[in-house]
Amino acid sequence: MSSEPIRLTKLAKRAGCAAKQPPGTLFSWLGQLPLPSDPNVLVGSRTADDAGVYRLTDDLALVLTTDFFTPIVDNPTDFGAIAAANALSDVYAMGGEPRAALNLVGFPSNRLEVAVLNDILQGALEIATGAGVSIIGGHTIQSDEPIYGLAVAGLVNPARMLTNAGGRPGDVLVLTKPIGVGVITTAAKNDADELGALTEAIRLMRTLNHAAAEAALAVGVHAATDVTGFGLLGHLRNLAFASGCAAEVDADAVPVLPAARRYAAAGFCPGGTHANWRFLSDWTTYAPELTKTEQLVLCDAQTSGGLLLAVAAEAVGRLTDELRRRQTPCAVPIGRLVAGAPGRLTVRRAGVSAAPEVSI
Repeated sequence: MSSEPIRLTKLAKRAGCAAKQPPGTLFSWLGQLPLPSDPNVLVGSRTADDAGVYRLTDDLALVLTTDFFTPIVDNPTDFGAIAAANALSDVYAMGGEPRAALNLVGFPSNRLEVAVLNDILQGALEIATGAGVSIIGGHTIQSDEPIYGLAVAGLVNPARMLTNAGGRPGDVLVLTKPIGVGVITTAAKNDADELGALTEAIRLMRTLNHAAAEAALAVGVHAATDVTGFGLLGHLRNLAFASGCAAEVDADAVPVLPAARRYAAAGFCPGGTHANWRFLSDWTTYAPELTKTEQLVLCDAQTSGGLLLAVAAEAVGRLTDELRRRQTPCAVPIGRLVAGAPGRLTVRRAGVSAAPEVSI
């Protein structure tokens, strides 16, 4: 095997959560499947939520999820850590506590040394241990591309469970991580990260959403979702649709990593971001002055993004205070839910706040 530095991203046709099936395709497939009839299924596939929830007793339920993808970064340890943080995020988005996980591995052993796999697993173990999660086994297959992720089991009290279906007209939308990591990692894969933005993107992707979930539960938000492969607007569309609301977004309020706009304008948007933009064209009305580049950034396929929280207007200050006290990457109101056609989005300019870029 070659002694050249490992470039895991060069072995992957698609990277991170941008490798997801496009939302239009996925929702069409899922719509052909029967819904569970078991009354203990509290959350299934009907609302396109982040995880499934299965009731064990009146005050205890299992939160079940799985997430895996091809490399979004070249460093194997970072890849494992990011994939683990991304998988655990689904449980946090439901208000649950992850407890145990299984490794899911596809590995091209004819192309990579086994030490690379060890580094991937060590990176995941570091994140899981920090979250109080035990990785207790797993499954591996031979594959042409490296693939890694986790199947995660967590616990939640059904009375405190968060879902994407509880939003109400008038709720303010608060985001806990800036967006743009899909664009930045795509630029890095193409050796075009001239601003050195990948380091900050990796730090954000490795950051757990545990603190954000704690703040959400402390305040009593109405709805929550994490922002991953369908992008900010894609996951907002799902939350609004499940909640029976429309939504308005202030494009100038959305926190964006500084390099992302520049790289997007240079053409470094992942395929998943373009797929999100195409799907959302039927759901979103953009302010006429918003360029396609600006629209793409709002649709950017995130990996291990933050939580998007819908909270009563009178509780916004408490929520942002709780988020800042717990030192989440950001705590920014970006829009609101409104009465209207479920899932319909309107992206405006100015109105909530002005934070077009963030440096954290």
